[in-house]
Amino acid sequence: MTLPITPSFRLDGRRALVTGAGRGIGLACAAALAEAGAEVVLVARSGVEIAAAAVQIIAAGGAARAVTLDVADLAAVRRFFDERPAFDVLVNNAGTNRPMPMTDVAEADFDAVLDLNVKSSFFVAQAAARRMIDEGIAGSLIHMGSQMGHVGGINRSLYCASKWALEGMSKAFALDLGRHRIRSNTIAPTFIETPLTKPYFEDAAFKASVLDKIKLGRIGQVTDLMGAVVFLASDASALMTGTSVVVDGGWTAD
Repeated sequence: MTLPITPSFRLDGRRALVTGAGRGIGLACAAALAEAGAEVVLVARSGVEIAAAAVQIIAAGGAARAVTLDVADLAAVRRFFDERPAFDVLVNNAGTNRPMPMTDVAEADFDAVLDLNVKSSFFVAQAAARRMIDEGIAGSLIHMGSQMGHVGGINRSLYCASKWALEGMSKAFALDLGRHRIRSNTIAPTFIETPLTKPYFEDAAFKASVLDKIKLGRIGQVTDLMGAVVFLASDASALMTGTSVVVDGGWTAD
């Protein structure tokens, strides 16, 4: 009898790109991929933050470099990918949110959320995939979705619209790119405590409403997503495409 061998979670020799990598979820994803052996390029508009993050990753024994890039500038995105070899892994993480009742949403709010969360994510993924195809890379596209891409939420009409769109987009990417051995999946977190979300949890009523929905009884931490991103980037998920890894503490179970 020959025992099967678990596919490796290691990413040695692979190049990974993480957008919105200066803080919070993006920083955690970059750190996780580097710890698994990938050479990580961190991009964001905030050059100071990603430079500091790259220094920390290198100090921890990883390989990282920072490149300032506004993913909303599509011409700059095209130049970025044209000037570099293909990446093996893309973590499409840059995003934004403007919580408010749908009756209060202005056109500028709609454009701000949908342009970054959907339009920019689409064209970053397109540019990454084109380079993968050109170089014959069997790559992994990982899009940072949300539990709000699977359910609705009060005051979350814009965010839900963008994250449901991301889910559908990723499924269609999987169909288009499967013949090139390029996979496309999402990670769908619940509320994660980050520098951006932490102030919301200072509202006791809001925090209680969130905890009431998270069946495991705690707010998510960025570390809760690190295993998922390594899994989707690695050979351990080689037959997964067009689906979502929901890390929501049970929010969407009922």
